[in-house]
Amino acid sequence: MPTLPRRPSVPALALFALVALYIALCFGGHGISNDEEVQHVYGRLLLDYYASGLTDLAAFRYKNLYLYGGLFDLIAALAERLLPGTNVWDLRHLLTALFGLGGLLAVYGTGRRLAGEATALVAVGLLMLTGAWSGALFTHTKDIPFAACMAWATWATVRLLPALPRPPLSAVLQLGAAIGCAFGLRVGAVFAVMTLGLTVLTFSALSPGTLRARALHLLRSVVALLPALPVAVALMGLFWPWSVQAPGHLFTALTTFSHFTFDLYTVLNGTVMKIGEVPRHYLPLYLGARLPEPMLAGLAASAVAALTAGAHRRRTDWPHWLPVLLAAALPLALAIATRPSLYNGVRHFTFLLPPLALLAAAGLCAAGRRSRARPATFALFAALCLAGALVPAIDMTRLAPYHYVNYNRLAGGFAGAPGRWETDYWSDGVREATALLRARIDPEGVPAEPWQVAVCAESVQAQAWLPAERYQVTKDWVRADFFVSTTHMACDEVLRGEEIARVERMGVPLTVVKDRRAVPPELRRPLR
Repeated sequence: MPTLPRRPSVPALALFALVALYIALCFGGHGISNDEEVQHVYGRLLLDYYASGLTDLAAFRYKNLYLYGGLFDLIAALAERLLPGTNVWDLRHLLTALFGLGGLLAVYGTGRRLAGEATALVAVGLLMLTGAWSGALFTHTKDIPFAACMAWATWATVRLLPALPRPPLSAVLQLGAAIGCAFGLRVGAVFAVMTLGLTVLTFSALSPGTLRARALHLLRSVVALLPALPVAVALMGLFWPWSVQAPGHLFTALTTFSHFTFDLYTVLNGTVMKIGEVPRHYLPLYLGARLPEPMLAGLAASAVAALTAGAHRRRTDWPHWLPVLLAAALPLALAIATRPSLYNGVRHFTFLLPPLALLAAAGLCAAGRRSRARPATFALFAALCLAGALVPAIDMTRLAPYHYVNYNRLAGGFAGAPGRWETDYWSDGVREATALLRARIDPEGVPAEPWQVAVCAESVQAQAWLPAERYQVTKDWVRADFFVSTTHMACDEVLRGEEIARVERMGVPLTVVKDRRAVPPELRRPLR
């Protein structure tokens, strides 16, 4: 592994300054995601649990939220109380983005330690070119924080490996903190534990000496890592108290989510299906569609480099890369093998993106080094990389702020996504649509009774941006005067009405607003 200065480089500081500027400029432009209201209520209830001296147990009776850790939601609820008057939804989106920024720092640190500055910078750049990361940075308030904590767990694992079987205590405690925070968000943090275990086992198996010496190496490594356990359990218990209230709770959460399903549909390459009936290739195919072209090229280059090194029996530092490889491969392999209920594309597996970006960056940088021997080849390689980066960058600029829905050109791009891939599943465009509704209807004056607005989303996703004296979100869609709907899964076709506004990008409508006041009574019922 390369020897590097302790401080980040000037290009790294500049890159992270740009990311911070992007966050500062964009966090206030997004709508409320579908699960966000219940998540925030859960955070408030957890805060009440601690404020009551652990006697208010309402948090553990609220829907099924007790199956999730509350790290992010606790922070958001506490910030809401410390900053009264702040728009809580924008505050949550800023906090989510700050978690994402922390995840980028972990990716940079991991790449820098394993392969040097160039690989680290390319990995961060690839993540920011991935709409499923940079576009999700604000509204995916469960997925981005979890992915960031998992990235920190990977970094912590990579840092302590060279020191086995006697890693410094500080590195061990940092590993425990990262894994504990990941469990404080989702039980899926078990993948970090699996990655750690397999990596330590492999390192011990490859250590020099006799079989007895290797077994001793493993035993000493395990003992040295034990201080991470109480740190991880303490943080998990702090942020997810239900998990430690009974011995079997962690296992209950794990088995519940492995068989979790409900009445919802998803679409895969044009085929609509129930989420419990998705094929084994659902996640791999969505990754292939969502990852930007440069990342796909980098992953292919990494695979070629690994196969070439193996065929020529070259000495490589692959064991040091094992935590990154396992962080990407283990969850993907398990999803393929077990076929869990899946929907929203790669959303639940957002935590795969950081290790995939690192592997892709390593491949691109290795290809760049090989091409330097011939200036013409290197110039061509650099031109292809620049062109490959510009394609998703331009597409996401045109989609902003909804670039979490971006698809690569191999999958048809966003223009080819409707009806083929999941699009605005978080109904992010509803906020802008409500502004368009107001711009069209407010000039008519204040109605005698508030206009009734049906929304193909959760009520709060529209009501938060509509004045109650003029507009009231209703569950009675038959009576609704207006209809605001995402076009995702054709929900906008459920109710008749005159389209008076639409949120669109690249010529594709994301959200529509319909005026239903002139629809006769016999035609007001939902079409399905």
